[in-house]
Amino acid sequence: MLVAVLAILAFFMLPLPEYIEGPGSADNLKSFVKMPGHPDKRSGKFMITSVAVAQARPVSYLYAKLNPHYSVESTANVTGGESNATYDKVQDFYMQSAINESIYTAYRAAKRPVTRQYLGIYVVSVDDQSPFKHDLQVGDTVTKVNGRHFNNMVGYQTYIQRQKVGSRATITYQHNGKTRTATAKLMSLPTKKAGIGITLTDNVKVVPKTKVTVNPGNIGGPSGGLMFSLQIYQQLTNENLRHGRKIAGTGTVDSNGDVGEIGGIDKKIIAAKRAGATIFFAPYVKPTKALLKYEEHHQTNYQLAKATAKKYAPNMKVVPVKNFQDALHYLQTHP
Repeated sequence: MLVAVLAILAFFMLPLPEYIEGPGSADNLKSFVKMPGHPDKRSGKFMITSVAVAQARPVSYLYAKLNPHYSVESTANVTGGESNATYDKVQDFYMQSAINESIYTAYRAAKRPVTRQYLGIYVVSVDDQSPFKHDLQVGDTVTKVNGRHFNNMVGYQTYIQRQKVGSRATITYQHNGKTRTATAKLMSLPTKKAGIGITLTDNVKVVPKTKVTVNPGNIGGPSGGLMFSLQIYQQLTNENLRHGRKIAGTGTVDSNGDVGEIGGIDKKIIAAKRAGATIFFAPYVKPTKALLKYEEHHQTNYQLAKATAKKYAPNMKVVPVKNFQDALHYLQTHP
């Protein structure tokens, strides 16, 4: 009897070294974006879609194997081998970065005053072979290399790669709000060029003249940028973009308004369908053999979204977008 009880408990509770990914939620962005003096009173919804991620248990593992909307993913694929705390920190940063870029994109499109300050390069991960591994930590921001500050990530990369492998470099960085420096010899990257051995992304500060607050709740990652931009633009201009429709979508957005691809778009289509969305914006890139080799399911975001909708959500229109203006133009010309 005891063995049976333990077996049942293990089936439902025993953690496995994998993760289960499935359709998450499609949340109304009206509750996320607050802009004093600019309420969203238009009918319809802009919705941000997410992928649900949870550590596998035998019961959920079996369910995922039997359900086409769920998948089993390795820990390395989900967290990159980082601890849960570090993974969560990076996802929170990506979300805040997405919010900043979406504010900048929406305000520029609406021709409203906004400033964008480049702070430096945010440390996403530190290589075990990095000469700075005892100094830099995930979450730090490098602001100078050899006393030089650049206005974009490429500027830092270009300068460092022009140095000789083995030459000494001094980096200035922010750690928990305090300025620190560290000096070490530059390592050789797989490209044979010099590097400091980190994975990085841009850290920017955006200040709009008209105050806006975005609270993403428990959602992390950069993929909500496009939909945040649409919601903020809607409240800034009070244009009737939705005409009562439930509109979902996904995709990163950068300072130029360009929309980038994301993961799990097939699961986001299902989440949008469950929430009643009739339009779904999907990032578009031109499919090439070289690109498709590395794409999820060997399909671009748009290809996978369209195929998933055709099979499981035939009444949903999947709209390809390369940038914010594509999405805005579609809404303005398809009332």
